[in-house]
Amino acid sequence: MKKAIFIGVLGLFLLGSCNNSNNSETHNHEEHNHATEAHKHEGCDHDHDHTEHSHEGHNHGHEEGGNSDEIVLPKDKALAAGVKSEAIQAGTFHQVIKTSGQVLAAQGDETTAVATIAGVVSFRNKVLEGMDVSRGTALLTVSAKNMVDGDPVQKARVAYEMAKKEYERMQPLVKSQIVSQKDFNQAEQNYENARISYEAMAKNHSAGGQTITSPISGFVKSILVKEGDYVELGQPLVSITQSRRLFLRAEVSEKYYPYLRTISSANFKTPYNNTVYQLKELGGKLLSFGKSSGDNAYYVPVTFEFDNKGDVLPGSFVEIYLLSSPINNTISLPHTAITEEQGSYFVYLQLDDECYKKQEVTLGADNGQNIQILSGIAAGNRVVTHGAYQVKLASASNVLPAHSHEH
Repeated sequence: MKKAIFIGVLGLFLLGSCNNSNNSETHNHEEHNHATEAHKHEGCDHDHDHTEHSHEGHNHGHEEGGNSDEIVLPKDKALAAGVKSEAIQAGTFHQVIKTSGQVLAAQGDETTAVATIAGVVSFRNKVLEGMDVSRGTALLTVSAKNMVDGDPVQKARVAYEMAKKEYERMQPLVKSQIVSQKDFNQAEQNYENARISYEAMAKNHSAGGQTITSPISGFVKSILVKEGDYVELGQPLVSITQSRRLFLRAEVSEKYYPYLRTISSANFKTPYNNTVYQLKELGGKLLSFGKSSGDNAYYVPVTFEFDNKGDVLPGSFVEIYLLSSPINNTISLPHTAITEEQGSYFVYLQLDDECYKKQEVTLGADNGQNIQILSGIAAGNRVVTHGAYQVKLASASNVLPAHSHEH
C-alpha cells in the first residue's frame, strides 16, 4: 500500500516537472520570436534610414557636379526679357575729360523782337514760350495813346506831310533860282528822312497801336515783358530762336588745359531725358577753346557747334564727355552691360544658349555711352550687352539653380 502511494506521488511530481519544462520552453520560444521580430523591425528601420541617406547623397552628388557660379536662364525667357549678347572685340577708345556745360543757340539762329516805339505793351493774341511762330506773326502791340508826348506815329505822319509840302513848294522855285540849290537840297533831305521814318512806323500801325511781329520763323524762346509794361524805343520784347544750329559750351578745369589741344569731339547727356548725344552724329565740330580762364572762375571754355537734329533744348545745362587722345586695342562695353553690387562692378558672360556666368570687372574711362574695361574679360568673350539686369534677377531669385537638376 505504501509502495503504491509512493509511486503515485512520484508520478505526480514527474508530471509537474514536465509541465514546467514545456511552459519554460514555450515562454523562451515566445521571447525568441519577439526578439526576432524586434530585430527584424530594427533592421527595417535601418534599411529605411539607409535609403534616405542614399537619396540625400544623390542630390548632393548632382550639386557637386555643377558649377555654382553658373546661372541658367532658358532661351525663351531670355528672349522675352530682351537679353542680348555679343562677342567682344578690342577697338579704339578715347581718353575722356568729364565736365559740365550748357547748350546755347548758335549765332544767327536767334533774334529778338524789339519795340519800334515807346509805349505800353498789350498782348492782343496768346503768346506762350515754346510756341511756333512764322516770320511776320503778330506778337504784341505797343501803344502810345494818351501819352504826354503824344503818339509818335501821328507825330511822324505830321512831320512827313510838312516836309513833303515844303519840298514840293521849293521844286518850281529852285528852277527860277528864287530858292537856292542849297536850301532845296536841305528840304529834299528833310522830306526823305521824314518819309522813311513815317513809313517804317506806319507799316504795322493800327488804331490799337504799333504791332510787333516776329522777325524770323522759329519758336518763342522767352517773353521779356509783361502785359501793361512801359517800354522804350529799341527795348527787347520777345526772343525768337530757330535752333537749327546749336553751340555746346563746356567749362573745363584749368588742370586739363595741356590736353585741350588733343580734344576732337564730345558726347553730352541732357538732364530731361538722360539721352546721350554724340556730336559726330549731329554734324558737330570743335570751334575753339579758350586761351585763358574767366575772371571769377577757374575754368576754360571749349565750344562746339552742331545740328539740332534731336530734341535738344537751348539753354539747358548738360553733362559733357570731352573725347581726347585715342587708346588703341581697348575693350569697352555699353552701360547696359554693367551691373553694380556694393561698390563692385560685374558683367555676365554667356557660356552657352542657356548658361551664364557672373564676372567681376575693373572699369576705366567713361564716355557716356561706353565704359573702358581694364580687367576681368578678354577679347572673344561673349558678354551680355543688353538685359544684364534680368540675368542678375534670375541669379538672385534662384529660380533655376545652376545645373543641379534637382529631383
